[in-house]
Amino acid sequence: KNDLFLLGHKLVEEMPERAVAWFAVGAYYYCIKAWDSAERYFQKATGIEKDFAPAWIGYGHTLAAKEEHDQAMAAYRTASRLFQGLHEPLLCLGMEFAKTNNLGMANDFFQKALKIAAEDPLVLNELGVLAYQRGEYSLAVKNFKGALDLAGVDPWSNKEWEPTINNLGHALRKAGRYEEALEHFKRASGLKGQASTYSSMAFTHQLMGHTDKAIELYHKALGIQDCAFSSDMLLICLKEVAFVSL
Repeated sequence: KNDLFLLGHKLVEEMPERAVAWFAVGAYYYCIKAWDSAERYFQKATGIEKDFAPAWIGYGHTLAAKEEHDQAMAAYRTASRLFQGLHEPLLCLGMEFAKTNNLGMANDFFQKALKIAAEDPLVLNELGVLAYQRGEYSLAVKNFKGALDLAGVDPWSNKEWEPTINNLGHALRKAGRYEEALEHFKRASGLKGQASTYSSMAFTHQLMGHTDKAIELYHKALGIQDCAFSSDMLLICLKEVAFVSL
């Protein structure tokens, strides 16, 4: 981040008339989640060079982060129009439609992105998320596995792929494949160790009737972060144990 900050300001000093300079500054502020500053600099970049697609995508990302979905989609549409062979704006449009629960339109844009870049694992990941939202859990499993196969690195030891591994665990759980789900939750926990992952492991054990293990994992999740779901499920497990012991 510091290198990006220095690069951006050096480019602004040396060539303030170029969009790429202000884009670099915007990218820095995006990385530190200073959304208003990022939006301002990306917007400045698009004002200097209206056909600079990366700035439009960055602008769209910033608006999406602020949950300004209509404006984000307008920015992505502009980027798509400027570079019609670029799949990233189509993918981002699909993601925005998915966020607003317009799953049909989301699928249309994901399929368009897939036709252009079938080897992009992010496209398959989003198709997996979409299938999960639609209740098509076997298809979700297939897409998440496909995304991990295309990752280009070892996804099982790369923190960047933890969300996809976690998503795969959820899809496997929904498909009733509990042992496989646990395997993937364990792998995800080894990468980041988030409370939500331990809670997912606990819930899976609970579904399998492993109440004692579920209690252990709910306690572990709550030790990391307070969560209403984990608290409620832990209480159910404790009541179940107390009832059995009577």
